[in-house]
Amino acid sequence: MVRIAVDLNRCQGYAQCAFLAPEIFTMHGEEALLYDPEAAEAQRAKLAQAAAACPVQAILVDAVDVPAEAVSGAR
Repeated sequence: MVRIAVDLNRCQGYAQCAFLAPEIFTMHGEEALLYDPEAAEAQRAKLAQAAAACPVQAILVDAVDVPAEAVSGAR
C-alpha cells in the first residue's frame, strides 16, 4: 500500500496529478482536488510521476510498511 498526502493549502488546482493518475486524483469543479489517500502498490509509478509534475510540490507519496505478521500470518 502507498500512502498519499496532499497539502491542500498549497495545491493550486493545476490538475497535473489528475491528468497523470486519474485513478487516484480527480478534480471537483475547477479548484477542489479529491484523491484516495491509500493507493495500491501497482500505482506507485503513476503516483511518482504525478507528484513530480505538481508545479507547487503539494503531493507526498510514501510507502506503508506492512508488519511481518500480516504477511506471513505468524504471531
